[in-house]
Amino acid sequence: MALTIEYFMEATASSPVIPAIKNDEWLMSCKDAECDIVYIIYGDICTIADIVDSVKAMGKMAVVHVDLISGLSTKEISVDFIQKHTKADGIISMKPMLIKHAKELGMFTIQRFYMMDALTYANIVKHVKSCDPDVVEFLPAGLTKIIGYLLEEIDKPVVASGLIMDKEDVMGALKAGAFAVSTTNRGIWNC
Repeated sequence: MALTIEYFMEATASSPVIPAIKNDEWLMSCKDAECDIVYIIYGDICTIADIVDSVKAMGKMAVVHVDLISGLSTKEISVDFIQKHTKADGIISMKPMLIKHAKELGMFTIQRFYMMDALTYANIVKHVKSCDPDVVEFLPAGLTKIIGYLLEEIDKPVVASGLIMDKEDVMGALKAGAFAVSTTNRGIWNC
C-alpha cells in the first residue's frame, strides 16, 4: 500500500501523534506506538535502508527526513537514493528542490518549516504553492495561533512539531487545526 494523503489523514485521525525516531533504541520503542506512520530522523547512507526495513517490518509507514541522513547531500540525487535503495514511503525535507523532485518521482512529501518570523510565514505560503507538498509541517508546535492563519492560506494538511512537552501541547495543536503532531517525546507517543 502506498502512502497517500488519504491514508495519512486516516492514520493521523485515529492516532494523531507521529513518532519521530532518532536512534536504534527509539526504533524499537516505536513498535508499540499507536500511529501507523513513523518519521525517521537519523541514520546514514549505510544504515538507512535497514532502518526503513525495520519500521516496515513493524507494519508501519516509514517517512525519511532526508536532510538529517548523514552522507546525503542537499541535491536531488539524495531523493533518488532514498527511492531506489530503500522502501521508504515518503520523505520530509526543508529543501524546496528536494520536495519538487520527490513529487516528480511520485513520492509522498512532507515539507518542513521552522517558524521564526513574518518572513518565514510568507515563505511558507510561497513554497507550498510552488512545491505542492502532500503535507506541510512546521516547528515549533506551540504556535497554535499561527496554525489557524496558515490553514486559511494553504490547502494542505498541517503537522505541528517541535517542543511538544505534554498532552496539553498535543491537544492545543490539534484544537488549532493541525491534523497531527510529530514528536521525539516518547512519553506522549500514545496519548
